[in-house]
Amino acid sequence: MLYLEGEDQISTDMENIIIYGGSFDPIHNGHLRMAQAASLSFNADVIFVPAKSPRWKKPDSSIKDRLAMLRTAIRFEGSSSFSISLFEVNSKAEVNYTIDTVQYFKKRFPKARLYFLLGADSVETFPKWKDAEEIAELATPIYCPRPGIALDDKILEKYGMARLPFDHSGDVSSSAVRSLQSTDIPLKVREYIEAHELYYIRELKSHMKPTRLKHSIRVANLAYYIAQKNRVEGYWRAYVAGLLHDIGKYIPIEEQRKLAKENYPEYADLPDWAFHQFAGAVKAKEIFGIQDEVILDAIAYHATGKMHMSPLAKILYCADKIEPGRGYDSRPLIDACLKNYYVGFLTVLGANKEYLMTQKGYIIDNPLTESCMSLYLGEEN
Repeated sequence: MLYLEGEDQISTDMENIIIYGGSFDPIHNGHLRMAQAASLSFNADVIFVPAKSPRWKKPDSSIKDRLAMLRTAIRFEGSSSFSISLFEVNSKAEVNYTIDTVQYFKKRFPKARLYFLLGADSVETFPKWKDAEEIAELATPIYCPRPGIALDDKILEKYGMARLPFDHSGDVSSSAVRSLQSTDIPLKVREYIEAHELYYIRELKSHMKPTRLKHSIRVANLAYYIAQKNRVEGYWRAYVAGLLHDIGKYIPIEEQRKLAKENYPEYADLPDWAFHQFAGAVKAKEIFGIQDEVILDAIAYHATGKMHMSPLAKILYCADKIEPGRGYDSRPLIDACLKNYYVGFLTVLGANKEYLMTQKGYIIDNPLTESCMSLYLGEEN
C-alpha cells in the first residue's frame, strides 16, 4: 500500500505512479475527478504533491490550510489510490521546481513508471518550465483536455504528452472557487473554508457582523440542502444566494434607498426594512461578480417575496425564515421543504403570515408581500 505524507516508511511495488502537483488553493472536485480518471486509465496510484511556494503564483491561503483541505478532500471524497507527499512542503527551497520533485520520485521508485498529471491550461506554459525536456524524459506528462482550450500539437508531440481519455473534470477552477463563481468542491472542504474564514468568507466577513455572517452561512447550507434534495436544476446556486442574501444589511439606509431607487425604481416607496434585499442584489454583482440573474433575483426578493418566484427564490425565502439559528423549533418546516420545496414554501409562507399578523401585529401593506401571499395562499390580505 502506498502511503506517503512523512515518506520515511514508504514501501511499494507499484508499477505506475502519477505525480499530481499544484497549489490546490483550494482542492476542488475537478482535481479529484481528473485524478480518479487518470488512476483508472493508467492503472496507477496518484500522489498529490502540494506546492509550498509555487513559481507562477502566490497562494491565497497558507500551506497549512491548503494541506488540511487536501487531506480532507482525499479522506471523504478520494480514492484508495490517492496519497499525499510532503516533499515540496518540507523543502527548504524558496521556489519549488517540478524537475526536483520528479527527480526525487525517480530515485524513490526506480522501478516504477512515472507520469506527471497536468491540466490543459498548463500545456502551453510547459516548455517554459525549468528543465522541461528532462521532466518529460523522467515522467510522461498526462494532460486532461478541457472544452474551450486549444492545444499546440507541436508541444504535445515534442514532450510526448499522453492524452487522458476524459474531459468531464467540470467547469471549475480554484480561482473560481475562491471568488464564489463556482462551488464545485467537496462539502467537507466547504465546511473548512467556512470555519477558517478563507476566500469568499473572508471577503463576506468584511461586509457584515459576525452574527449575521453565521446566519448567512446557515441559510446558505440549508438552501443548498433543500435544493439538492429536491433535485432543483442548478442547485449549487442556492448556496451562493444564501451566502450573499444579507450582504446589503449593513449598508447605511440612505445608500440602500439610493440603490433601490436606481436599480428597482418601481419599489422605491417600500418600507425601509425591505431595501436591504435590493442593495444585496446590487452588491452581490459589484463585489462578487455574480451575473446569474436567477441568483440575483432570489436575493432581491428574499425578504418580501413576490409573485411568480423561481424555485431558487422560493427556497431562499424559506431558508432565511427557518434556518436553525432563528431561535424556534423550525424542524417541521425544514422537513416539509426537504420533502417538497413548493409545498414547504406554501407552508412557510402561511406560517410567516400568521406570525406577522398575530404575533407581531403587523399589517402587511407592501405590495410585494401582499401580492405574493395573495397569489400563493389564495386569499386577500
